[in-house]
Amino acid sequence: MTNQAGSSPEAEKIDAKRKAGMFSPITGSIKLLKRWWRIAVQSDIDQPAIIEKIKADCSFTPRYAFLICMSAGIAILGLLLSSPAVVIGAMLLSPLMYPIMAVGFASATGDSAWLKDSGWALLLGTLIAVLFSAFVVLLSPLQTVTPEIAARTRPNLFDLGVAVFSGLAGAYAMIRGGMGTIVGVAIAVALMPPLAVIGFGLATMNWTVFAGSLLLYFTNLMVIALTAIVMAWLYGFRSYMTERQTQFQIFAMIVVFVGLAIPLSISLVQIGHEANISRAASGFIKDQFGSKARVSQIDVDFNAEPVLITASVFTPTIKAGAGEQSSRVLSRTFNEPIEVQIEQYRVETGDNAAEAELAAVKAREQQQAVETQVAKLRESLALIAGVDQDDVTIDTVKRRAIVMAKKLPGASLQTYYVLEQRMVRQMPDWAVYIQPPPAVLPELVVAENELTNASRQRMEWISWAALRSPVAIAMSGSEADMDVVASELAKQNLFLVKKPTTDDPGRVKFEWVVANDSE
Repeated sequence: MTNQAGSSPEAEKIDAKRKAGMFSPITGSIKLLKRWWRIAVQSDIDQPAIIEKIKADCSFTPRYAFLICMSAGIAILGLLLSSPAVVIGAMLLSPLMYPIMAVGFASATGDSAWLKDSGWALLLGTLIAVLFSAFVVLLSPLQTVTPEIAARTRPNLFDLGVAVFSGLAGAYAMIRGGMGTIVGVAIAVALMPPLAVIGFGLATMNWTVFAGSLLLYFTNLMVIALTAIVMAWLYGFRSYMTERQTQFQIFAMIVVFVGLAIPLSISLVQIGHEANISRAASGFIKDQFGSKARVSQIDVDFNAEPVLITASVFTPTIKAGAGEQSSRVLSRTFNEPIEVQIEQYRVETGDNAAEAELAAVKAREQQQAVETQVAKLRESLALIAGVDQDDVTIDTVKRRAIVMAKKLPGASLQTYYVLEQRMVRQMPDWAVYIQPPPAVLPELVVAENELTNASRQRMEWISWAALRSPVAIAMSGSEADMDVVASELAKQNLFLVKKPTTDDPGRVKFEWVVANDSE
């Protein structure tokens, strides 16, 4: 049977299939999947309740600001201590999850008022975290770049992946509920430590650290927000935007994502290249000296030109030209100039090599401890004496430190004596000498040819000043009184200039002798 056009129903079906093409099974499956997703998944989502829940915790409040400060404070202390456990613990307090999720959902739905409110909270939270971290760093005596800080100054493509997964988990937790705290920690890990490192770079004026961590924070922030937008679209959240606005938003998201992915990919390639050089250098140096040798330490300076590799090797046989040979091989392998410097220590056996390595490590640790102690001693003495650190003389061999103090307002001779005694107690292994300025010297009282108990204490300060200061001290009083004092000073091998006078019997006065007085 045919229709009016002369074609049968079977022929029409064949023509329809032919027009649909070879991809008709795929497109049909996609339509079925969309329908199933809309009925089985999107229909169960209570969109108004979810939006209200996110809105309730995305605004800037005193509680939000307080938690930002506490989280940033713990995070920066963990970074300064290079303690991953402390850094992760700080994330439990971070409230950054809700405002960043709100930015994503508000962008997806086109709610400009909500976007403005959550964006403002996120901006203020960012500024508070950075400034509070910088404040903590300024108060901290530790201001060195630790491994935990350095790890957040070179973002790469893996960091972008972390942000994507964090954003997916965060948006899913917002939509489906549950796991809020755990997912909040995941998002905070991607945001709060970089914020704390930005504060560190600002406080120490280390702009390399500042710029690297700022790029990492911007990357994580944008990617998590963009991922939240995609998840909101995926779960069918109602949008108030026109088709043209939606298309522009999709285009902007692609531009931002690609714009971030390109430099991060370049960074990842560079990091991989550096890792390959380090691994190849370690392997070649070990193979060059054989199994009986032990490579103690390999350091690679990629900022040097050419790349500089330094190594310490404990070996039973000293190999001449080992560094030059390693340089040639590595330079040829990586097609770039590489300089290798190998410091060789001769030991007899493998066991001796292990013992020598342990001894070398212990020696380095002791040297670092001494350097830290010297820096602390120099800083403390400079602060006490009111001078620059360069004015403090330190002899590490004899473990002796000397500084000439400036005259401080209201400071007496006793003040400098007490300060030196305090430093001696703090540094018992060092000989600490503070040379006092020409301050007013106390007078001594002699009663019945003996010093009073109070005068004996004051004489200890005068003796200390005479031993420390390059300026001479003279005493004045009656001959009998000065003889009593002189006999006490002689016990310490001190002999002062005498100026006899009969003005004030029973009292011996002291004064600094300048050059004109001694002539």
